[in-house]
Amino acid sequence: MAQLEKHYQVTLGRKMLQGFLAEITDGEKKIVLCEPQTYMNASGECVAKLLRWYHAEKDHLMVIYDDIDLPPGKVRVRRNGGPGTHNGMRSIAEQLGDTDFPRIRIGTGDRPEGGDLVSWVLGHHDAETQKKMDAAFTRAAEAAAAWVAHGIDEAMRIGNQG
Repeated sequence: MAQLEKHYQVTLGRKMLQGFLAEITDGEKKIVLCEPQTYMNASGECVAKLLRWYHAEKDHLMVIYDDIDLPPGKVRVRRNGGPGTHNGMRSIAEQLGDTDFPRIRIGTGDRPEGGDLVSWVLGHHDAETQKKMDAAFTRAAEAAAAWVAHGIDEAMRIGNQG
């Protein structure tokens, strides 16, 4: 989220709808960045409230999330798709009634055998992995900004490189 805040020159500071928000006006487009503050397994509550509040359709929603099913630093942009093993995406799909919305997945890789999942996803990486993750966060933000400006095809072109 930090890369999107930097790109749009805003700070997520407004607490509302179970998340921290920032609103940006870019020409005639209103862009809302939101970081849910619910437990990850209940992310859908925040997302559903956000769409209702702004009277937005699901195709105007871009969900960006970590994914243990992708190698560290891998970015995948999709037009739609299932939630996979991600409980936050399951919550969003349940609250919205389907999975027909774009998303950006950022790979973290799976935890070492016997390791704690939360600690792994939120933990510190070695220097090489951190470099990959930083590059992935930047590319994901670039893809999200491209989606806003030019649509999903351009976001996929940028995000799915490599």
